[in-house]
Amino acid sequence: MVALGGTAVGTGANTHPQYKQIAIAELAKISGFPLKPATNNFEALQSHRPAQTVSSGLKELALELIRIANDLRFLASGPTTGLNEIVLPPVQPGSSIMPGKVNPVMAECLDMVAYQVVGNDLAVSCAVQAGQLELNVMTPTIMYNMLFSIQILANYIPVFTNKCVKE
Repeated sequence: MVALGGTAVGTGANTHPQYKQIAIAELAKISGFPLKPATNNFEALQSHRPAQTVSSGLKELALELIRIANDLRFLASGPTTGLNEIVLPPVQPGSSIMPGKVNPVMAECLDMVAYQVVGNDLAVSCAVQAGQLELNVMTPTIMYNMLFSIQILANYIPVFTNKCVKE
């Protein structure tokens, strides 16, 4: 759904009566996506609820990934004073003061990626509520943080899977 009406607030006042349909059809042709006009331009321009829903879903995924990473770190703790129930693959030299220890760097990196996603969701949440009426000037912040979250998760999850979970 595209919130396009030909004016800043979406009324289409002082525009050609077919502007919305023509412009959206042209955007659909250029993008290759099946774009349709928003049913209610006022609601679509005022609310970034759909973006917040996506961002919240990414945050929920990140929280679950943190739990998984921390479970792996805990189960791999040791070798003498921890659980030592699983062995994580070594991806860097071990500890200089604890012989035999393998640092859980892949899981720690997953934590850092996921913490960033949680922080990005907070930025999106604040930006979503910051718009006034039909003018939400925070859209760039919302989109940047959502796309950044998607990118870092998409980049790191396969690396974590291949270098930590599958090995």
